[in-house]
Amino acid sequence: MSLLSVISLSKTFDGVKAVQNVSFSVEPGVIYSVIGPNGAGKTTLFNLITGIYTPSQGDIRVDGASVIGKLPNELAALGVARTFQNLQICMNMDACENVMVGAHLRLDRNLFKAAFRFPALARRDRALKQEAEDLMRFVGLENYLTSRADSMPYGALKRLEIARALALKPRLLFLDEPAAGLNPRETLDVDGLVRKIADSGVTVVLVEHNMKMVMNLSDRILVMDYGKKLVEGTRDEVRHHPDVIAAYLGA
Repeated sequence: MSLLSVISLSKTFDGVKAVQNVSFSVEPGVIYSVIGPNGAGKTTLFNLITGIYTPSQGDIRVDGASVIGKLPNELAALGVARTFQNLQICMNMDACENVMVGAHLRLDRNLFKAAFRFPALARRDRALKQEAEDLMRFVGLENYLTSRADSMPYGALKRLEIARALALKPRLLFLDEPAAGLNPRETLDVDGLVRKIADSGVTVVLVEHNMKMVMNLSDRILVMDYGKKLVEGTRDEVRHHPDVIAAYLGA
């Protein structure tokens, strides 16, 4: 069974068809990339799947069960996590605290226990901090364990957002342009990190404009244009498809 199934998905904003009748499926353990020119509907598609937008029509299924109408936090409880094209970092917190925020659904939020600082709660907080530090090391941020977020460079913040998403312990991770704005060295680091995440057992769905990264990482690729599914296939199938060449370079 596919981990994610998108079936005839469409979204219209005031008469504008942002996503039109898109269908695809993602198998467990793969890196699945969504590409296309600017305005193709890639981020809108992500927002539909992750509960930020409600589809105008169609269905979205995780493990065969429809998740239409579920809120982002409900999807997170099912193991669906994401990052954003524009950074969503709490700049008034330190780096480790940002990662800890990602684990909030796994915490005991009982107000009575919190008010009286039960020992078990304090132990859980210490364990969570250690877990967050381990995730920071996993994404290559071991030099920023005690840093404030507002003192970190942009490239490090992109990886910090990925660490926070991983704190949820997701089965399905959506990465919206993780290499956007990065220099070549940082892009190479993120490329390796995405592969490392997939190798750890997390299924990755990636939106990315860096075609070298996409072609290096992807098991399957969906190409969108004007909100529609243009082509889906392997790297070689997509790379040489005339419709893809026309969409990017002009017919």
